[in-house]
Amino acid sequence: MANSPEQQRMANAIRALAMDAVQQANSGHPGAPMGMAEMAVALWGGHLRHNPANPRWFDRDRFVLSNGHASMLLYALLHLTGYDLPLDEIKKFRQLHSKTPGHPEVDVTPGVETTTGPLGQGIANAVGMALAEKLLAAEFNRPGHSVVDHHTYAFLGDGCMMEGISHEAVALAGAWKLGKLIALYDDNGISIDGEVTPWFIDNTAQRFAACGWNVLGPVDGHDAPQVAAAIAQARAQSLQPTLIICKTHIGKGSPNRANTAKAHGEPLGADEIAQTRAALGWDYPPFTIPADVYAHWDAKPRGQAAEAEWAQHFAAYRAAYPELAAEFTRRMHGELPAHFAELVQGTVAALHAKAETVATRKASQIVLEAFTAALPELLGGSADLTGSNLTNTSHTPNLRFDAQGQVVQTTQPGGRSVGGRHINYGVREFGMAAIMNGVALHGGYIPYGGTFMTFSDYSRNAVRMAALMHQRVIHVFTHDSIGLGEDGPTHQPVEHAASLRLIPRLEVWRPADTAETAVAWGAALAQDDRPTALLLSRQNLAYAPKRNLEDIRRGAYVLSEPADAGLKQPAQAVLIATGSEVQLALAAQHLLASKKIAVRVVSMPSTTVFDRESVDYKLSVLPAGIPRVAVEMGVTEGWWKYGCAAVLGLDRFGESAPAPALLQHFGFTAENLAAIVQTVLAGAAEAQGKGHDKGHDKGHGKHKAKDKNKSKNKRK
Repeated sequence: MANSPEQQRMANAIRALAMDAVQQANSGHPGAPMGMAEMAVALWGGHLRHNPANPRWFDRDRFVLSNGHASMLLYALLHLTGYDLPLDEIKKFRQLHSKTPGHPEVDVTPGVETTTGPLGQGIANAVGMALAEKLLAAEFNRPGHSVVDHHTYAFLGDGCMMEGISHEAVALAGAWKLGKLIALYDDNGISIDGEVTPWFIDNTAQRFAACGWNVLGPVDGHDAPQVAAAIAQARAQSLQPTLIICKTHIGKGSPNRANTAKAHGEPLGADEIAQTRAALGWDYPPFTIPADVYAHWDAKPRGQAAEAEWAQHFAAYRAAYPELAAEFTRRMHGELPAHFAELVQGTVAALHAKAETVATRKASQIVLEAFTAALPELLGGSADLTGSNLTNTSHTPNLRFDAQGQVVQTTQPGGRSVGGRHINYGVREFGMAAIMNGVALHGGYIPYGGTFMTFSDYSRNAVRMAALMHQRVIHVFTHDSIGLGEDGPTHQPVEHAASLRLIPRLEVWRPADTAETAVAWGAALAQDDRPTALLLSRQNLAYAPKRNLEDIRRGAYVLSEPADAGLKQPAQAVLIATGSEVQLALAAQHLLASKKIAVRVVSMPSTTVFDRESVDYKLSVLPAGIPRVAVEMGVTEGWWKYGCAAVLGLDRFGESAPAPALLQHFGFTAENLAAIVQTVLAGAAEAQGKGHDKGHDKGHGKHKAKDKNKSKNKRK
């Protein structure tokens, strides 16, 4: 087989746009787009089912450019096929506020399905998209009515193959028999450091085959008909995901840069571009595409016809199954059920009335029991810690597939059969998080997944990507402090809460009891434009009586006033606490009350939510002129912004011992916290008595756990 003249000109148009845009920006990666041009012709020129006039058509094929540094390949394709990406945007490649950023960003460029760049995550996103398609098809399709029937395609390179996350995601794709997932591997053997053979010796074909993939090739990646035939072969079977190995030359067409690391990540240069144009027979000025090439690439007529045909099918489906059609439309739009607010309110009220003493991980499961019954779009899972994270419910049977790759149906009470809604991800925290991103991007499900909080380090970059992409993904991080006990410092998170709070747009909740946990879950589900991390305890926590349930959703609220501890006088200090430490603050409040010291206790389950509240509300919770003391079993950094005079925290790693011994050892006792408040008040009184107020510098009054042989609470 060989490229037709039209196919060759289509490929060369990609090469020209890529080298021109990178050259004008004086920044970027021309080599991969030039090397994958014929692969793109094979897929986008024939097989890909999409509509440039409606990038969000539900049943479109999904395309993921996992090697996101090759962004000019995708931008060229979107421009050429007819998306709202004019040539002026191509000319503004990598410039401020353009629609052509350095790496593809979802919701910035029309037609981009996911934000890629951190290598390996794109293929994991594609696995999540393919999983969502398969589960939606099993849930909504009916005989004669296939309203969910599309493929997921991914391009990936050597870097994606080397990243460990690809191993995690690829193994799961094979286990789940994602037959509509087709990945095309740009096997050019070059990375930034040069030829990869000294450090990348994997037998990729055998690796994917061992993971249950259908492997095709190697094929000539510069022969569009050969690549297209491999895609057709992959589409002809539906039992296994397919990897098509495409042998290519990075920088194809460049006389002096092809097959070199120089082509990877820097402009070709004016002289080399001129020579490349001559070698390709591309006799056109920069950013000029001939009309006949545009005509060959134009996907609008075919895309509009495909969507119109699907719309007819969906109309027939709606007539036959009106309730299913309405439910499908609601979920693909990401809308919650009409009764959701009442569901949350009722759940919170019921838990408040019951006032149970349970771990917040158990409180989370109690809430999920109610929410998963009412929200069929909730798709849960755990990284091999289901019994510890408690992410499963009676409404979410384990996801399983039979020998033919079909979703196993489970009969529930009442005789209704449902597919599995709880995923056993195995020990794959990073893969789980990135796959959940793909599920959320696809639409139709709200994914949540659990692991220990200390292992959020493994999944952190995918958590960050969810925040960057504004995706509703919920991370259940249990065992949130030294309170987990004997497993020791390897499993005891110290810096993790503070670290997670630093991620922009990530909502972080550390609830103190069942009601706060329900509010946190309700807020996580209601936020359709950001991810959430729920930090939950292993140990049981007593219920804290509430003055006001409504204000919990604001991130911080007045939990207890001095009068609640028996003192009818204004507060002299404010104790701020989160999670399990709220009980510690309440106990300290009562100790202080016995000494006629009046203290307000503020529960702050979400600093990220509270920080967005109005100044007036913040001052109503944390009044000006009253000393503030915070307590949390983690690093003290992050609490000083609230004007704290002291913080009882843990600026060191933990120890292996039963939780009660650890709390005593590190000074997390009501007596110690009360003593810190007394010291702060004494210092304030002394300063006032001297007729001046020097204020508190950042280190003043800082109380942190020290090593065993040192004072546990040294005042600076």
